[in-house]
Amino acid sequence: MAKGTIRLADVAKAAGVSQGTASNVFSRPDVVREEVREHVLETARRLGYAGPSLKGRLLRAGKVNAIGVAAVEPLAYFFDDPWARALLAAVSQVCDASGTGLALVSAKDRHKLDWNIKSALVDGFILLCVEGGEKLVQLTRERQLPFVALALNDEDSSIPSISVDNLGGAAVAARHLAELGHRRFGVLATEFSDDHVGPAGIAEIERAIYSTSRNRALGYWQALDAFGIRRETLPIYETINDKPSVEAGLEYLFSAPEPPTAILAMSDNIALLTINWLRARGLSVPRDVSVIGFDGVPEGGMVEPGLTTMAQPFAEIAQRAVQAVLHDSMPTEGEMIGVSLIVRGSTAAPKQ
Repeated sequence: MAKGTIRLADVAKAAGVSQGTASNVFSRPDVVREEVREHVLETARRLGYAGPSLKGRLLRAGKVNAIGVAAVEPLAYFFDDPWARALLAAVSQVCDASGTGLALVSAKDRHKLDWNIKSALVDGFILLCVEGGEKLVQLTRERQLPFVALALNDEDSSIPSISVDNLGGAAVAARHLAELGHRRFGVLATEFSDDHVGPAGIAEIERAIYSTSRNRALGYWQALDAFGIRRETLPIYETINDKPSVEAGLEYLFSAPEPPTAILAMSDNIALLTINWLRARGLSVPRDVSVIGFDGVPEGGMVEPGLTTMAQPFAEIAQRAVQAVLHDSMPTEGEMIGVSLIVRGSTAAPKQ
C-alpha cells in the first residue's frame, strides 16, 4: 500500500483487531491491554500510519478551541494597519488568558477568501469589517459558525456586531478643537464609497455606503455647527487611509487661500501621516496646525508630539468579541461602546 492511503481500518485488519480497538490505541490507550497496544502501534509503524487526523478528531469533538479573525485584505493587513494591529493584540491577550488559539483568515480575492473561511479550523469568527463587510458576513453565515462583526459599515440590526460611537466621538473631537479657538478646519476622511479619492461634498457623504465614515462626518458637522461653522464650508477630502491619498488630501487642503489651522483625521493612521507631512514642510504641530485622530492606537503615544485622539477601548471590545464567539452569546442587536478623548501634545490653541 502507498503510505498516503493507509487508514485506521487497514491497521486494524493487519493487526487482527477490531477497528474500535485500533481507535482506542490512539485515542484512549489506557483502556487497551499493553501487549495489544504495542502490537497495534508496531503494525501502524510498519505500514506507515501516523495516527488519526487531528482535524477529523477535533471536528468530531465539535470544538477546536480556536477563533478566526477575518478581513477582506491581504494577510499583511493585520501587521501593517495600526488599528488592525492594536485590535489583534487585544484579541490575542484575551485568547492567551483562556488558552484559546487564534487563526488569521484573509484574502483580497473573493474566491480565495471563500475557501479560507470555509476551511478554517475554528469555533467561530471575529470579522474586521472596515472594508468588504457584507462579503465577510455572507461567507461566514454560510459556514454556520458563531461570529461577531467589528467596525461594521452595514447598519443591519440582524448582524451580531460590536461598534464604537463614531458620531458622538467625532463630535467630541471637533468640539475639542473649536473650544481651543480653531475656526479653520480640514477633514481627512476614510472611505465614504468604493473607488473614490478626492474632495467629498454633502450629498456624497449623506449617501455614503460606509456608515463609519459618514457618522464621523455627521459628528464633525453637528459639533461645529454650534460654533457657527456651516457644513458646506468645511472642506472634506476622502482618502483610502494610505500615504499617497492622505498626502494628496493635505496638498488639497493647504493649497486653499486660507489653509486650516486644525485637521480632523478619521483615523490615527491618517493623523500620524499628517504629522509627518507637516513636519517635512517646516510646519510645527501644534503651533502652526493642530491634529486630532480617531482610534487610540499605541503609536499615537510614541510620536512627538503625542497624538490627541478619540480612543477606542480595544481591551473591552476584544473581551466582548472573544466571549461572544466562544460561548455563542452573540449580541441580539448591535452593541455600541463609547470612545474617550485623550489629549496629548498635537492640539493647542491657534497661534495669534
